[in-house]
Amino acid sequence: MPSQSEIGPVLSYLETGKGAKIAYHRHKASGSELPGLIFLGGFMSDMTGTKAMALEAHAKSRGQGFLRFDYQGHGASSGRFEEGTISLWASDALAAFDSLSEGPQILIGSSMGGWIALLLALARPGRVDALVGIAAAPDFTKAMWANFSPEIRDTITKEGRHSMPSDYGDEPYIITRELIEDGRENCLLDSPIPIACPVRLLQGTADTDVPWETAPRILEKLESEDAEAILIKDGDHRLSSERDLARLSCILDQLSGIES
Repeated sequence: MPSQSEIGPVLSYLETGKGAKIAYHRHKASGSELPGLIFLGGFMSDMTGTKAMALEAHAKSRGQGFLRFDYQGHGASSGRFEEGTISLWASDALAAFDSLSEGPQILIGSSMGGWIALLLALARPGRVDALVGIAAAPDFTKAMWANFSPEIRDTITKEGRHSMPSDYGDEPYIITRELIEDGRENCLLDSPIPIACPVRLLQGTADTDVPWETAPRILEKLESEDAEAILIKDGDHRLSSERDLARLSCILDQLSGIES
């Protein structure tokens, strides 16, 4: 567990039992009984993105606790990206949740982070008050594999990896056989998802990475009776415009029990 001196605006690290170092920023609640907020980033992204920073500022303005962190192989954490899997990154999220948060929490998962958030909610149902997905992408490795050409599949099978250009930076995505195989073990959309807490799924109709039909499909599988898919006309994958962030902040206030 981190000491009080480690908690603050400076970058801190959580050391896991296997020697990994998870970089994080944690803002503790200031006299508030509101549920905390935990941001779960996407595939090959980090905790310094527009949404994470805007949500942290919003939480601080409410006196609400907020946690953002980097998975192994992402951002300032230890490890190599190409050695990561859904299981590993979900274990990072669970370690951060257990060690760096207390009481009820609202999970906010962006893209792959939406998959991680669902897995985390399944693992800790008693402490997850609500879940918000932003272009949530559960089972994306399965869809990725289905869309690969036979040549790419053959390369991954035989050589163990494939380098794929990224639309969001200079570094390519390294897709490994381990990532694909592990993803199959964590798929959620082939059966009911026993999550009972409130869920809100924000999805842009112009998202070129996650088909807009994904949000209704997740909604259909969720057992929660308080779940909504919110389709945003012409919304992109990031959903980080001022209007998008205002909508997200309003949803979080509602789920937190803050009256507008």
